[in-house]
Amino acid sequence: MPSEAPSSPAPSISEPSHTFVLIHGAWHGGWCWRFVADSLRAQGHRVFTPTLTGQGERHHLLSAATSLDVPITDIENLLEAEELEDVVLVGHSYGGLVAAGVADRRPNALRSLVFLDSLLVENGQAALDILPRDIVEARLKAITASGQPLAMPVPNLGAMGIPEDHPRADWVRRRLTPHPLATYRTPLVLRNPLGNGLPRTYVHCVQPSYEALAPIRERIRSLPGWDWEELASGHDAMVLHPDLLADLLVRLATRAA
Repeated sequence: MPSEAPSSPAPSISEPSHTFVLIHGAWHGGWCWRFVADSLRAQGHRVFTPTLTGQGERHHLLSAATSLDVPITDIENLLEAEELEDVVLVGHSYGGLVAAGVADRRPNALRSLVFLDSLLVENGQAALDILPRDIVEARLKAITASGQPLAMPVPNLGAMGIPEDHPRADWVRRRLTPHPLATYRTPLVLRNPLGNGLPRTYVHCVQPSYEALAPIRERIRSLPGWDWEELASGHDAMVLHPDLLADLLVRLATRAA
């Protein structure tokens, strides 16, 4: 499927280039950032889209994702192996938990944090502790029905804000894989306050809003030190409106200078 043409021209020599590490959410893989990465690279930026252990093309390693610590370490190792610094770290949905863990451990490698319609918890909490009970019960029931106790089965696209008739619906559906349950059951361990003092922005995707995250957004808006943005997109903004998202990420990276 062809990519959307980038909405912004390549930067002039005076415009800064940024380094982005984009962390995908549950059931996804690094593939979901394809169109955002195309747009950012066309503007002269450096982009990494890793796939976390047990997901995407690494779904054969699902049993190795024994805790939330595993995907956090995936990103730590990427930062180390690529010798990255001044990174804009973006976490989408479940990927926000991973980004928060990385920020706690490796703040010196980061420029800023962007939590894109993100699931977030406090120290000692797990994702299943804070999601609405009806959603938790539905996911646990689906696990039992699937006969695969290690993974949450793929939900329908509507849960991701993607209409069934969207041009990329089949492209997404073919790539989604069951999500490692252990990453939702184990707590996030933080030694510092959430965000670890880094410039941080929560981006709320508002068309339509993913209401399962409403209590999380309300809590984040009450905390000091957080910036707030709204994006005219559904939950999977990297699929639905990649150029709009890419332009927002560049603006946030520049603002964090």
